Order: sequence, then structure tokens, then C-alpha cells
Amino acid sequence: MAMAQEIRIYADLLQQIRNDLRIQHPDWIQQNGESPMCDSYEARLMELLDASRPMESNENIALPDRELSRH
Repeated sequence: MAMAQEIRIYADLLQQIRNDLRIQHPDWIQQNGESPMCDSYEARLMELLDASRPMESNENIALPDRELSRH
């Protein structure tokens, strides 16, 4: 349950950031509704967030079923 809550909160945060960027910078929005500048900011944020996550040890990584049968 905690994992589902974290995912929802994370998704809500990303949506809020997206909305705020578009509100603060309407000039970044193209006629078709796309915003390469916002997309760029979002992609960079994702890179930074991923880089800041603690690395999982090998003990926490689940092996595929075929790998488990070998051990």
C-alpha cells in the first residue's frame, strides 16, 4: 500500500510541476498545445530525481523465474 501511495504522490508532483511551468510560461506553449521547453525541463527533472534515488543492492533486485531456478 505504501508503494502505491508513493507512486500517486510522485505522479501528482510531476503533474503539478507540469501545470505550474505552463502557467508561469504561457509563451512556451505552441499553437498545437505542445511545449518542447516544458518537456525539456520535465526530462531534466526526471534525470535529476533518478540520479538522487538510492541505488538498490543486488539483494533487493528480484531475479526472473528462470534465474531463480538456476540458484
